[in-house]
Amino acid sequence: MPVPSSFDYAVVRVVPRVERGEFINAGVIVFCLERRFLEARVVVDEARLRALWPETDVELVRRHLEAIPKIAAGDASAGPIARLSQRERFHWLVSPRSTIIQVSPVHTGLCEEEPSEMVDDLARRLLGTSLPPVSR
Repeated sequence: MPVPSSFDYAVVRVVPRVERGEFINAGVIVFCLERRFLEARVVVDEARLRALWPETDVELVRRHLEAIPKIAAGDASAGPIARLSQRERFHWLVSPRSTIIQVSPVHTGLCEEEPSEMVDDLARRLLGTSLPPVSR
């Protein structure tokens, strides 16, 4: 029987008009220290973004969202933040921001399966299954 591992996760949100406080879920970030796992999944739903604010610069949002999985993976093309340790990258990714791309408070859970399966499950539940991922 697998031993449960604790994990932390946060939801990435796009807030096209910060002053209005309306947002859509656009990604998940999952960190499991015990298994040395950090992964992020993001999606861009252009129609929903434009419904909240028709003048949203979708390509700019897409570029910023695409950086999140690269930073989580430690991809050198993501700049100096990607060179930090997994724990430091996770904390940097989930720090509070007041920009168009924000994250929820960090939530904690236990998983018995592989953490990558938790990413899949959270992405399905929180981002919608009909959306293709921007990156993994």
